[in-house]
Amino acid sequence: MATIPDEQLVRMFKALAHPARLRIVQLLSVRQSCVCSEVVDEIPLAQATVSQHLKVLKEAGIITGEIQGPAVCYCLAPGALESLKLGVAGLVSIASSHQDVLQVQRKESPDEDTHTT
Repeated sequence: MATIPDEQLVRMFKALAHPARLRIVQLLSVRQSCVCSEVVDEIPLAQATVSQHLKVLKEAGIITGEIQGPAVCYCLAPGALESLKLGVAGLVSIASSHQDVLQVQRKESPDEDTHTT
């Protein structure tokens, strides 16, 4: 399983932690591309606020923006959601392995409550 650096994963998760940015990613995931004004139409925030959220998502590597005339068209960055998926899968795998080890340790360890000294 390919991995991405922890720092990149943290930036991506942090960017998605805001409800407006998560909504923007959801909007872009169902469209091929989206200009900023279309995002503003869908999200009840001021143009400047939406632009700031788009900037954060772009800096995190989740979206890309391309200037087309007077507008900037935004879309999901290729592989961004797959990277997030792999990052979450890695966390699940680590947690599952840890739980498996704990279960084995519990089975191998005598119950401390039944010991008397």
